[in-house]
Amino acid sequence: MDLSAVRERLRGMREEAERTPLSFGFSGERYDPALDAFARGVREAFERHGHRFLEEGDGSLRLVFNFVNPARPRAYRRRAKATFVVAVALEAQPPADVLRAAYPLLVRSLANLCVYLVRSPEGLRTYFVTLEQGYYAIPGSPDDPAYFERVYERLQPLACSQLVIDNVFEPDLPPELWEGDDLTRQLAEAGARLDRLGLLPAPFPIDRLLSPRDLRHIELLYGIGGLSYGNLSVRKDAGRFWMSASGVNKANMRVVGRDMLLVKGFDPGRAAMVLSVPPHVQPRRVSVDAIEHWMIYTEHPQVGAIVHVHAWMEGVQSTLVNYPCGTLQLAQAVAELVRQAPDPGRAVVGLKNHGLTITGPDLRDILDRLERGFVRQVPME
Repeated sequence: MDLSAVRERLRGMREEAERTPLSFGFSGERYDPALDAFARGVREAFERHGHRFLEEGDGSLRLVFNFVNPARPRAYRRRAKATFVVAVALEAQPPADVLRAAYPLLVRSLANLCVYLVRSPEGLRTYFVTLEQGYYAIPGSPDDPAYFERVYERLQPLACSQLVIDNVFEPDLPPELWEGDDLTRQLAEAGARLDRLGLLPAPFPIDRLLSPRDLRHIELLYGIGGLSYGNLSVRKDAGRFWMSASGVNKANMRVVGRDMLLVKGFDPGRAAMVLSVPPHVQPRRVSVDAIEHWMIYTEHPQVGAIVHVHAWMEGVQSTLVNYPCGTLQLAQAVAELVRQAPDPGRAVVGLKNHGLTITGPDLRDILDRLERGFVRQVPME
């Protein structure tokens, strides 16, 4: 595989997505005048920047604002995984904990992001809540002329981002690797150590919030069977690496093909990660950040392991946009910061409003550095 040609193709994909106008529309119930005002302001901002408003039901929508009632949120069912859905909810009074109140709305509405509007004595407050359990406030109110421009600046890069989460499973894993090797044992031990450090939040129980129908919908569309946080990988050789699976308990990884997978490449034609799996195991999908890890490993031979956690370190260089996990844009932004690091082989990169990606010669080195000093609370801005 010509890696320079692949990187050039990925760069072209990103540039094309960024210059193509978005088609956007509205769904759900705008049960309050404040939601009508938000819809008008958002529409004007996006149209001012050259994007096209379409009526609900048009299958070509790339961005959907789904207005949901917190008392009975309804899902918007996409026709394609490329559709970015923003749930918009209005709360009558400030909750005790914004994330605890808004995150279930995000999940139950099957959205990529939630705009959580909260009435308060000081006026209407606006929070953005992400699937990665981040949240941050947008300053100002809908009466402020600059407010909707700020909303647009936050949403447009996210809506233009491209998911690279498809997997191609090839049942060609050599029999001597069916039970794993020293590297998979290191991966399992590192996951358990992260858990002891309190760096692996419990997977979010989406099955308790979603109906069987909604679960089937997101499993078919995205292959997601659960929401878990953080991931880790270790290099096998020049072209392959072991990585934790999506949605698994990283503190208890045991089965090759189910908990840990061997990534052997990236297929640019299908925009999919290629995995080598045992023929007798029903495989899980690899972590959505596999494209990011692949970019780092292929460019930096000295990188032997990568860990992503929802924590922080003071003074780290950070991405400028909180792109969703599993997107080409996040992978390229992180890869660029690793490239700029004084030592790409031992880099620490901040993911805005999200966490850290850390490279090292091996997993023990990364965890030793983490253990010497991390901040549990990721700064939100």
